[in-house]
Amino acid sequence: MNFTFQTRSIVIGGTSGIGKAVATTLSEREGSVAVASRSTGLDVTDEAAIEAYFAQHGPVDHVVFTAGSSAPGGAVAEVALEAARQAFDTKFWGSVMVAKAASRHIRPHGTLTLTSGFLSRRTLPGTYVKTAMNAGIEAVAKILAKELAPIRVNVVSPGLTDTEAYAGMGDEARASMLDKAARSLPAGKVGSAEELARGYLFAIDTPFVTGAVIDIDGGALIN
Repeated sequence: MNFTFQTRSIVIGGTSGIGKAVATTLSEREGSVAVASRSTGLDVTDEAAIEAYFAQHGPVDHVVFTAGSSAPGGAVAEVALEAARQAFDTKFWGSVMVAKAASRHIRPHGTLTLTSGFLSRRTLPGTYVKTAMNAGIEAVAKILAKELAPIRVNVVSPGLTDTEAYAGMGDEARASMLDKAARSLPAGKVGSAEELARGYLFAIDTPFVTGAVIDIDGGALIN
């Protein structure tokens, strides 16, 4: 895609982690980039707020959704349903509501890129909330790619990525967890936010890509 001074991009979840890296990369190109998240005042569980946000920003070329990376872990019989619902409200329904609102403002041949995660297709006990959310996003994105054409809709599916999402862990525990994961992956490392950002730019830049799930997981799905 050609970026000009008139190109407009929006990154929902763009104030931290992967979203911030995507916004930073886009800001190095011509055009403008707007970022939004709960910290900037946008609640992605509020449909009216999302509608108002896109109406305020007017026509846009590229929309990226990276919000809602956290979800409760545990067995199906153990996870509090309310906690699971809250995670779905942010990541799954947030993605759907952004797609719904943004579709009325994305210019023809623009792009919408959502975010899932490798657990959508990796069976691990204790991860059913993330598995269900991410699988749902991937399924809906394929339908959106047909319904919204010529807008292109894709999904980036990250593997373990070293971001602020693990800031709550102690430094030693975080380093140990990341090192153990790196040694288990065919790529021999965990992802960085900057590496993941390249996947979103691939989806944006490649006119022949739509309805795709782009795996950037260090080989987690083939492990």
